[in-house]
Amino acid sequence: MTTVAPESDMRRHELAEFLRSRRERITPEQVGLVRGRRRRTPGLRREEVAQLAAVGVTWYTWLEQAREIQVSPQVLDALARALLLDRSERAHLFALAGGVDPAPLTPCPSVTPALRAMLDQLDPIPAAVQNSRYDILAYNRTYGRLLCDLDRVAPEDRNCMWLAFTDPDWRDAVVELPESNRLMAAKFRASMAEHLAEPAWKALLARLETASPEFREVWARHEVVGQGGKSKYIRNRHVGLLHLEHTNLWLGPAAGPRLVTYVPLDEETRGRLERLRSLSPVPA
Repeated sequence: MTTVAPESDMRRHELAEFLRSRRERITPEQVGLVRGRRRRTPGLRREEVAQLAAVGVTWYTWLEQAREIQVSPQVLDALARALLLDRSERAHLFALAGGVDPAPLTPCPSVTPALRAMLDQLDPIPAAVQNSRYDILAYNRTYGRLLCDLDRVAPEDRNCMWLAFTDPDWRDAVVELPESNRLMAAKFRASMAEHLAEPAWKALLARLETASPEFREVWARHEVVGQGGKSKYIRNRHVGLLHLEHTNLWLGPAAGPRLVTYVPLDEETRGRLERLRSLSPVPA
């Protein structure tokens, strides 16, 4: 009688083989280690990977032996860095381990080439793709200059929550900033209910609480508001006051990514958006 191993066992053995194969392909010189004369192991030794990832040697050995142990997302992140994994390999590592990647730069499968083309076609209407954590995944040139110069913002900081509470240019552009930020925090709390245990959400929350007394005060209210569009005013530093309708077009489940647009509500605003597009470089 043939028996089939449980899926968890198969995943552990596949993870063990994957780690071993990646360890063996890296030379000591690639990670700043001295090769030495007595090296017989192809690539790195297990203790060297453990040292680079700041984990215990015994624990890492058990991982390569496919033992049933728990692996946190933070440790997976450290191993991915130590083993010089590219994006595809990193995603494979987290998939095998059943973990959620805490890195904010994980590519979003919803941002397809067709959707990027749509963003460009919407110009001069500011448009962007955001996920439920408010990460800005893609944007057109007018959106890139609407509230701040997004091209100058580090990719890991392109998050509306982070910018609204910490970026001076973004904050200057938002008319009625206190009320706007209060509502954004309430929407963020509502969205986070489905992601309380996910490292990326917890990491963003910790950053905001550390960096912004304003956020700490607003967050302590425990307000909750659902997603929805509304009209708003934005004071753009290049073209002046804009009257816009903020809309969301969901690209999947309500908890997933969405297309965000700012439609002009009067001809003066439309003309100013045209001027803003002419001033804006194409985003990278």
